[in-house]
Amino acid sequence: MSKAPKKLEDLFHNTLKDVYFAEKKILATLPKMAKAVNSAELKKAFEKHHGETEGHVTRLEQVFDIIDKKPQTKTCDAIMGIVKEGEEITDEYKGSPALDAGLLAVAQAVEHYEISRYGTLKTWAKELGHSDAAKLLDATLGEEKKTDAALSALADTVVNQEAE
Repeated sequence: MSKAPKKLEDLFHNTLKDVYFAEKKILATLPKMAKAVNSAELKKAFEKHHGETEGHVTRLEQVFDIIDKKPQTKTCDAIMGIVKEGEEITDEYKGSPALDAGLLAVAQAVEHYEISRYGTLKTWAKELGHSDAAKLLDATLGEEKKTDAALSALADTVVNQEAE
């Protein structure tokens, strides 16, 4: 007897577990990044995003509830790699003016990953008829895009100049 072929619903659930892991990992990592940076503005941005990330975790838990699944994580290798990169930059550039620019770049890599994931999940939720889930995912997608834009502005106005 062959296994039933996997469908979009399975992929949606699997990707939801991946991004849930990512958000929880980010929640644990942001305070370390905020502590490591020199720029008060960047520290503030990381602290603000920590608060938003708590909301993202809550929304994901609501999405799990909508699809009648228990909130679970699945190790996200992409986020693990980005976090490792952040740790390497912190070690290699500690005390140097380029540290903040490096950690800001890592934070943007996280944002770009999340924007990609939330956009995909939102599209799949709509396709699967989970309109309430799509609204929740879209709300988080909007916040991730705003954070990315704020980080870009910070890079342009403060952090990159200080790193030179």
